[in-house]
Amino acid sequence: MQKPNAIEVSGLTKKFGELAAVNDVSFTVTEGEFFGFLGPNGAGKTTLIRVLTTLIKPTSGKAVVSCCDVSEKPDSVRQRIGVVPQAMTSDMDLTGYENMDIYGRFYSIPKKERKEKTKYLLDLVGLTSRAGDLVATYSGGMKRRLEIARALVHTPDILFLDEPTIGLDPQSRRVVWEFLEKFRRKDSLTIMLSTHYMEEAESLCDRVAIIDAGKIIALDSPDNLKAQIPGNDIISLTLSDTSRLDEIKNILSGIQFVHKIKVDGETLRIYVDNGAQNLTSLIDAVKGAGGTVSSVGIHQQSLEDAFIHFTGKSIREEEAKKVSFLIGAGVPQKLGR
Repeated sequence: MQKPNAIEVSGLTKKFGELAAVNDVSFTVTEGEFFGFLGPNGAGKTTLIRVLTTLIKPTSGKAVVSCCDVSEKPDSVRQRIGVVPQAMTSDMDLTGYENMDIYGRFYSIPKKERKEKTKYLLDLVGLTSRAGDLVATYSGGMKRRLEIARALVHTPDILFLDEPTIGLDPQSRRVVWEFLEKFRRKDSLTIMLSTHYMEEAESLCDRVAIIDAGKIIALDSPDNLKAQIPGNDIISLTLSDTSRLDEIKNILSGIQFVHKIKVDGETLRIYVDNGAQNLTSLIDAVKGAGGTVSSVGIHQQSLEDAFIHFTGKSIREEEAKKVSFLIGAGVPQKLGR
């Protein structure tokens, strides 16, 4: 039996002046699904989440979150969702327990239930021993785990995560991933994630929407997105010089097992079948065209390769920037930062 939709978005557009930060976006998320938006800074991910969580109104189109229209019934939507924004919003001068308790009071949770739920969630994220400590003494990973726990204190139907591991070291990031998987398994929670980390999207998400310049470029499971790329391996050949680049590319393009070639500076990314078997033939072809290979790389298709295939560019991790707490996420730079 097919599960009902937790989120339904149709023709959604959000403009800031003449700039369409979200441009005619449509998609659905089923109950219990871990759904991800993958894209670089400025792609529209945060703006989209801010619309879906009722922080800003759409310019046009429709979005239904947990059976409620975000424009017509924003208060009802807020009661049914949990949100973890990019910026840390916990009170540093309060303890972890006090942050959880205050949040529970916002949702009018009775004292006994609030106490039991807080204890349960803090234990689940491994913060029981630090519950009485000021949040100012927490590490970045601990603060993020606290914010995830806090967003779940009122038992929401849907959890929105906007770049939840930005700024964390790799070890802390993986710990957060483990807790998200744990929450999902225990409570059949619907989770919507925005991220620019390829591994995060590939590890966590059932389906991924690749978004760029406010538009959804592709949407499918990570495996199906990768399967749409021609060739099962990518061979990277870096040339000593590029003086004969055009001749080399033309010769390689005529080889039967070569599906596609992309040029990145001095490096040729060649999409091929059976990369290990055919590597020697490619190097010989480059030499035959008068070129010299200085380095070689070979790997199977990844979600990053799928992103490059659909958008024509890669995501650079150094593009990630901390969001200004005062301005907030989702505001185009030329309008607010």
